[in-house]
Amino acid sequence: MCWNTSFPASGAPLRLSACWALPGLADQDARRGNVMKRVSRSHGGRRLGRGPAVAVLFGANVVMMATASAPSPIYPLYRERWGLSVTMLTVVFTVYVVGLLGALLTVGSLSDHLGRRPVLVAALLVAAASTAIFWTADGIVSLLIARVVQGIATGTATGALAAGLVDLSPARRPQLGPTMTAVGTSIGMATGAGVVGLLVQSTSRPDAYVFPVLTLTFVVLAAVVLRIPEPPAPPAFRLASLRPRVRVPREVRPAFLASVPALVAGWAVTGLFLSLTPSLVSNVLHVRYGAAGGFSIAALFVSNSVGAFCSVRQTARHATSLGAVLPTLGAFALAVAIAVASAAVYVGGSVVAGLGVGLTFNGSLRAISAVTTATSRSEVFSAVYVISYAALSLPSLAAGVAAPSWGLETTGYLYVGIVGALSLGAALHAGRPRAHRRTADPTRTAGKGAPHSELTRC
Repeated sequence: MCWNTSFPASGAPLRLSACWALPGLADQDARRGNVMKRVSRSHGGRRLGRGPAVAVLFGANVVMMATASAPSPIYPLYRERWGLSVTMLTVVFTVYVVGLLGALLTVGSLSDHLGRRPVLVAALLVAAASTAIFWTADGIVSLLIARVVQGIATGTATGALAAGLVDLSPARRPQLGPTMTAVGTSIGMATGAGVVGLLVQSTSRPDAYVFPVLTLTFVVLAAVVLRIPEPPAPPAFRLASLRPRVRVPREVRPAFLASVPALVAGWAVTGLFLSLTPSLVSNVLHVRYGAAGGFSIAALFVSNSVGAFCSVRQTARHATSLGAVLPTLGAFALAVAIAVASAAVYVGGSVVAGLGVGLTFNGSLRAISAVTTATSRSEVFSAVYVISYAALSLPSLAAGVAAPSWGLETTGYLYVGIVGALSLGAALHAGRPRAHRRTADPTRTAGKGAPHSELTRC
């Protein structure tokens, strides 16, 4: 609704106008497509259109996640080079999550106040600084600093990237943003682990090649992100918004809480692979091929991508329910692989678990994003990642502490058992009728953003 008036003022009349929206007249996200079109055109040729902007954000997400998994295949080389223990390697992994969670809790929602562009540019430049430290690392202290800085960069960017992809999704395809976030995360993780795994096999200094390339890539991405369009008029920034907290708006809580068990189970699987798998493959499965650890991680995330793609043709409820069952089966296969020292069975378990993680993560993101608005979106996604990375890091840290006393094999059994129990609990929770009410699955919209139930299957 708009109001206009005019009154004389020394010479030409002065015209004042104001527009406001009445509550309930239209859903904010149903108007997202028209808003973003106006933003893009208003800057002439200086801003990217929606399609190129989505591609840039998707690429930034892939590179950020590839950087997160890139050090994992190098850990055995770091261990030999600097005489590190398995416990110290898990500490290196954990400090990354500490930096990431600290950023999520403080600046994770900053893009809701300052806009997506400035927050993403800052995060990408901090990521470039972290890869530069990796590049010049000469000991455990440098490695710890690099991982903390990398965690801060990832935590700052994560909510803004996920929210930006949802902002730019067409109103008729609201599932596109969450799907691209889930797929980009898994593709990035797979690419980082796979490419670095190949480098580990071919050179004793893979870090001298991969980290300079990543540093340059982050700088270029920061320059390109300056050209993406912004949602209009974010809320005013207040210093109080930097106070560490996890806040989920009341209207989002049912969908958020219903997704927590699946998120915890899926990211616990991810933690197993990023922290212990390279050591398990070489020392327990006795695979001497240098790239094997990276390939095992890549197998998990490639199948993760397949699961995310498959979930697009399902409702969020069915994707989450089906996905929660598969990591249980995958965990059983991993336990068998450790018992019989079979790399083939381990890869098979990785694939099954990865399919489940992809289904649950995408289903959870779709269910949650469907009930968020542009003014709280990065805050909600930051809360999602706080839960996810806590589930990823805490079991990994416990495994690193236990490994010297109990041995890698016993620790591997315990970790796989925990993953299986969490996955089974998530599957039972997802199967409960009250876990997903009809209105809690609005990943497909009809009319003016009204949710409806679909039973389209893969």
